Amino acid sequence: MEIYQLRTFVTVAQQGHLTQAAELLHLSQPAVTAQIKALEEEVGMALFERTTGGVMLTRTGQELLPRAQSILESAKDILNHARHLKGQLSGKALIGVSLTPEILKLGAWVARLTEKYPLLDLRLQHGVTGGILNLVRKKELDAGFYLGKNPYVNVNTVLLTELPFVIVMPKGWESRVDITVPKELGKLPWVGISQFSSLHKITAELWRELNISPKKVAECDHVNTILDMVCAGVGLALARADEAQVAADKGLVTIVPGICKLAELQFVYPADRVGDLILDVLLEELAAVWQLGPASPH
Repeated sequence: MEIYQLRTFVTVAQQGHLTQAAELLHLSQPAVTAQIKALEEEVGMALFERTTGGVMLTRTGQELLPRAQSILESAKDILNHARHLKGQLSGKALIGVSLTPEILKLGAWVARLTEKYPLLDLRLQHGVTGGILNLVRKKELDAGFYLGKNPYVNVNTVLLTELPFVIVMPKGWESRVDITVPKELGKLPWVGISQFSSLHKITAELWRELNISPKKVAECDHVNTILDMVCAGVGLALARADEAQVAADKGLVTIVPGICKLAELQFVYPADRVGDLILDVLLEELAAVWQLGPASPH
C-alpha cells in the first residue's frame, strides 16, 4: 500500500467521480482506476460501487476513509517538520491575481513576504477571477484572489472584504427610460460578460433580482474593458462603485440610483493545503495586511 494510492482513494471519495479525481491528480482516468483496483486487491474488499452519476463509497470504503485521511495528514506533517528542520523557509508559491494591485493590497503583501522570507519564490499570475478559482481547484495555482462565491468543497476561502458594485450607463441614456424603475433597465442593451468572469454570476444574480432579461451586446472578461464599453456607449454594466464614481465625475457615465450589489473578495487555496508551511506564511502576512481577525477559513 502506497501513499499515492491512498491519496487517489481519498480524492475519488471526495469527488465522487473518477474523471474529476483524475483531473485533480493530473493522472489519466485509467491510471486512477488501476490504483483503486490495486488498493482494493490489497485490502481484499471493494471500496467503491458505481452509480449513474459516478462512484460512491461502499461500507468498507466509508470505514477506511478517515484512516486514509489521517495517514495522509501524518505524511504531510512529516514533510513539513523536515522542511522546518532545514531552517529558512524556501519554496515556490504561484498566486493567481485579478482586479488591480491597489484593491488587493498586493504591494504591501508581497513586500512583507519578500522581506521576511527572502528564499520564498513568489510568482504572480494575472487572470480572470473565475479562471483563477478553477486553477486553484485543480491545484495548478497554490492560491489566488477571487471575486464572488466559492462553490467548491475542496477549496478554502478567506473573506477579505465586500466590494460594492453599481449599475452604470452611457451618459445621456438616462433619458431613454425611467431609471428609477428597475425593470425599465431591461429595455436597454447591456455589455455581455464572459462566463469566466466573476461579474458574469454577479450580473446574472442582479438580473434575477430585478426580473429582467436584457439584450447582451459584445462580450468582455476584464473589469476595466467593461467600463470602457459603457463609456463608449455600448450598453449598461455593473462596475465597482469607486471606479464608477470617477467615470461619473468625468461626465462619462451615469450611475443608476438606489441599486448596489456587494461582491465578496476572497483569498482561495486548496483545502488539503491546510497546515502547509508556505501557505501558513501567505495567510499570516495576508491577515496582517488586511487586518483580519483569527476567524477560520470556510
